[in-house]
Amino acid sequence: MTLFYAHGSADIDLTTDDLRSALASMLEQLGDRQRVMAVPPDMSRAHSQAGPITCLLHELLGERLTDVMPALGTHKPMTDAELAEMYPAVPRELIRVHRWRDDIVTLGEVPADYVSEQTEGAWTDAWPAQTNDLIANGGHDLILSIGQVVPHEVIGMANYNKNIFVGAGGVRGINESHYLSAAYGMERIMGRADNPLRRIMNRAQDLYCGGLPIVYVMTVVSDGKIRGLFIGDHHDCFERAAELSLQVNFDILDRAPKKVVVSLDPHEFHSTWLGNKSIYRTRMAIADEGELIVLAPGVRMFGEDPEIDRLIRKYGYRPSAEVQRLVAENEDLRGNLSAAAHLIHGSPENRFRVTYCPGHLSRDEIEGVGYGYGDLDQMNAQYQPENLTHGWNEVRGERIFYIANPALGLWAHASRLPA
Repeated sequence: MTLFYAHGSADIDLTTDDLRSALASMLEQLGDRQRVMAVPPDMSRAHSQAGPITCLLHELLGERLTDVMPALGTHKPMTDAELAEMYPAVPRELIRVHRWRDDIVTLGEVPADYVSEQTEGAWTDAWPAQTNDLIANGGHDLILSIGQVVPHEVIGMANYNKNIFVGAGGVRGINESHYLSAAYGMERIMGRADNPLRRIMNRAQDLYCGGLPIVYVMTVVSDGKIRGLFIGDHHDCFERAAELSLQVNFDILDRAPKKVVVSLDPHEFHSTWLGNKSIYRTRMAIADEGELIVLAPGVRMFGEDPEIDRLIRKYGYRPSAEVQRLVAENEDLRGNLSAAAHLIHGSPENRFRVTYCPGHLSRDEIEGVGYGYGDLDQMNAQYQPENLTHGWNEVRGERIFYIANPALGLWAHASRLPA
């Protein structure tokens, strides 16, 4: 258990030179490594600063960096344009594509009794610890898992071993992790570093990853600034990053807004699978019978995966109890539990309204999955997001709460936090 680097606070801004120095120090401490693999995120995590970090690793390692595999999870492979934007200094011949349905190894299973105990009976099966075959059997003497620790709807606080078991994971591991978390209760997990799914993944790491040379490189980012960098190979390193992230990425509001307006960057959000972070990250803040307006110029599909897209269109975003009933009754949904979890996550549970304003989906498509439809041009004209500031705003006598990018934080009203 080694902590190679840990530095951060709410008021610092780590520079490129700081990052280079920290990475060089890590490599010096690790000693001679000749075959190194990097596992950074895809474009949906561009704000993580993993792009510059991966480019610096190529600068420092040269030919010793043999493989770079973006942790796609269920997302589409990165395009050449996205790779050029996020990883400009990384040669294309080093890029490997993670195929979550095919290139998978099951390292072992976390026992059913442990899973059931941690989830309080919400899921009672053993959980498979799966990862990409290149991670498990690629013959690397160093695997660098890179990403951002930030509040997350499935794992409480994103990154760390989620990058290995989900970002580079397989069908069963991804499906069952998402579903057991959703069944346990998203609002019991978000913003908590210690939760049932994290304990399950930590157990998987302890049981099955001891022979893998994985080191985690984790950032904490707010307001576009790197507030912390934490590099290590065990749980303590993640917990330190999560503690800082809660300070800078979790806003507790003293008033629950009746209307929240969220903008989705078209370069980052092209599906509701990604864009529903606007729902996940604000749901604990929105007042009962309130409204969430999602300005989504780049959204053109529901699921990143064609089969998941089909299932979202078929079943729609429904309250948790309804989705769990549908899972029990329908084989196609039962066979794709990550889609079922997403339907739960994207439901306002009949407590508030969601008005989606997509750039490339029709009214019938949006209303078909259970959301209200808003015309994007009309909503942009009404709210003029380019003139809004983050947080509370007055718009034509109406008090709204504005969020420019929901992926960067978590918002909650004090009444929805545990006593």
